[in-house]
Amino acid sequence: MRQAWTTRVVLIIGGGLLLAGVFFALSRSSNREPSTRMHDAGNAAQPRGTPLLTPSCEPCHSHCMNLSDSWTAGQQQIVRVSAAEAVFKAIRDAIEGGQLAVGAKLGSETALAQRYGVSRSVVREALRTCTALGLTATQTGKGTFVIAERPTGDLVLGKFSARSLMEARPHIEVPAAELAATRRSEEQLEQMRGIIEAMAGEDDPEIWVSLDGSFHAAIATASGNGVFERVVHDIGEALAKQSETINLITGRRLTSDHEHRLILDAIARGNTGEAGRAMAVHLNAVDAALTLIMGDSKA
Repeated sequence: MRQAWTTRVVLIIGGGLLLAGVFFALSRSSNREPSTRMHDAGNAAQPRGTPLLTPSCEPCHSHCMNLSDSWTAGQQQIVRVSAAEAVFKAIRDAIEGGQLAVGAKLGSETALAQRYGVSRSVVREALRTCTALGLTATQTGKGTFVIAERPTGDLVLGKFSARSLMEARPHIEVPAAELAATRRSEEQLEQMRGIIEAMAGEDDPEIWVSLDGSFHAAIATASGNGVFERVVHDIGEALAKQSETINLITGRRLTSDHEHRLILDAIARGNTGEAGRAMAVHLNAVDAALTLIMGDSKA
């Protein structure tokens, strides 16, 4: 009798535990997230935790991703600009946009410097480029005035235009570089190396432009041809204005540094052909930059 009672108790406890297990399992199943159940049912092949993609939204999602990737790939890199570049662009945009009409007088260097939060030397550099483009003109004792709403057909670079310079320079500086490769002295070579090193570490645009002119003048001197040396000296001011304008608008300083080093390396090795070709490549790049600045007008 006692044994039967014990057996009955064990069966009751076991049955209770079984029912509890069933109820627990059913409770877990009913409390699962609808999106998880849909994920398991409609996307059994996708690992849990991945974004839920139903057959109806997969094409849309894929299309959106493609648009995003396409937009990202089409974006240009952000380029750092100098203070002078920023001031120049602000003034040029105001002129071309009509905020500064032809005949309008710009503020003084001091006023513009305060407005843009820069030094007067930065303002002067920006104004010189506006003048080179033919947008403004400075009258002694009166100030700077807007004279055109668009750049003229040619850059005004002191006594010479950009067009005149670029037509003449290849006939002077290419043969000068070729001659310098065979005629330069060790002292002249060291001078050119010193200029190149100084340019690579120079952050001041005005000093860099001065060094640029010194390098081209040093090559003309090293050529041993007095005519080349004199001509390069005479156009030095125009070359400086050209260099300043190009670097302010197109930011070619680092590229020019590399091109100058290639010219110097060829001269140092005494390779006449390579020296001439390196100078020609450099001048062609300058010509292309001027053409870009002037738009469709060939510089």
